[in-house]
Amino acid sequence: MPNWPPALICKSFLAIVLVVMGALAQAQPARLPTLGDGGDMSAGAERRLGDGIARELYRDPDYIDDPQLTEYVQDMWQALIAAARARGEISAELDDRFAFELFLGRDRTVNAFALPGGYLGVNLGLVGVVSTPDELASVLAHELSHISQRHIARLIGRQKVQTPLMMGAMVLGMLAASKNPQAGQALAIGGQALAVQTQLNFSRDMEREADRVGLGLMVPAGFAPQGFVSMFDKLQQANRINDNGSWPYLRSHPLTTQRIADMQARQPPDARAVPRDRGEFSLLNHVLLAARARVLSAPGVDVLRQWVAEPAGLGFSERPAAERAAVLYASALAASELRDSARARQWLARLQPLVAADAAASRQARLLGADIELRAGAPAAALAALPMPGASAGSALRPEVLLRAQALLALGRAGEASGALQSWVALHPQDATAWQALASNWQAQGQVLRAVRAEGEARAAQYDYAAAVDRFKAGQALAAQSGTPADYVEVSIIDTRLRAVQLLLREQTAER
Repeated sequence: MPNWPPALICKSFLAIVLVVMGALAQAQPARLPTLGDGGDMSAGAERRLGDGIARELYRDPDYIDDPQLTEYVQDMWQALIAAARARGEISAELDDRFAFELFLGRDRTVNAFALPGGYLGVNLGLVGVVSTPDELASVLAHELSHISQRHIARLIGRQKVQTPLMMGAMVLGMLAASKNPQAGQALAIGGQALAVQTQLNFSRDMEREADRVGLGLMVPAGFAPQGFVSMFDKLQQANRINDNGSWPYLRSHPLTTQRIADMQARQPPDARAVPRDRGEFSLLNHVLLAARARVLSAPGVDVLRQWVAEPAGLGFSERPAAERAAVLYASALAASELRDSARARQWLARLQPLVAADAAASRQARLLGADIELRAGAPAAALAALPMPGASAGSALRPEVLLRAQALLALGRAGEASGALQSWVALHPQDATAWQALASNWQAQGQVLRAVRAEGEARAAQYDYAAAVDRFKAGQALAAQSGTPADYVEVSIIDTRLRAVQLLLREQTAER
């Protein structure tokens, strides 16, 4: 199991919040609660706390920014956010202050978790196990409702009430430890367990609230609310049959028959009106991306080899078309991961006719083809699989922009990708991956000062302000050494960005 940062070792919403609240209790002086004092955090304070957690997530080796998967989950996330705005679930203050960013992790456990400040973590294990886009949307809608209803701030307020209890238990534990270490440990753990149980009881109402609010987002966002019920059924079955530690979502989101019945009873009358095959969120496109998530979650060489051989097994041709497409996609990608380009191309060729009638799924097959060719060291073939970017910057799609840039860089034609990359980061300045691609692009063209600046922007986008300041200062030193006025505009940009990021670094350091 991969190691997330210490503040995120527990991969459920509640567990993360408990860790964060403990950190806050250490950072703030203890005070007795006043009658009726909820102790809620301001939206700005919650965002700053979330930024610190996000910085650690970006550093974790299991963080993954796969263009295809990130685009799919991000588009689903944005559709739900738009629905929440339209329904008034997201206040103007939260809309202005919260990040509403998501992270993908390679972890194979089935989980998603809300974080302070509007961040969302999604494990590839979740994407790989859900059967329909509606099931995945139901989980994201639930977690978005934790954010929009300020459940994290409310739990932190509750934690302030519990702090004296936990401090008392720790003091008793230390006193007892001087005479009997085992008794001291038992007292301390017992006091913490009581406080945590109170937190668990407090959170169950929040879970039900997140269910109800999240359900209301489904139809406006373009998803079938039945996804809530089928996802709950899946989780309930896993709880009965296979709760082996790989489903942490079960522990922080208690499943009861009453909770499932509540979702069934609240199905809106227009629940069946949502079309099943709807562009990017078609069922066929979803099963391909779920297969991609399973392969990229690092299941191990032996599992990859089994997947590569699966289409050659008996009875494969008798399976439903969507199932065969998912298997062929996983087999082709697994073969590519194992550097078996011939098998990868073989399974891709069999996949393409199965998805030809679905535009979104057909696009995923083309992108997979580009992936395979890049891994095979054939950038010209990869480029041939990718369409030219649209006439306007807004029409460009992120996977195509990044894959084309990678192929053109390998072909020694980096200059041809500069325009699309610059247009993309102008519209998406927080895209660290795109900034890093632009840095490599400019470095290949001998534009070293621009490359250094792009590296600084990539670090700033991941809230690593110390590293960003280092890169911007390196840019200043490089410009001073060259002594040429040709880069005057670039130097001015670096000077401006350095001052802005230094201010952010001072604020970040003060918060620590």
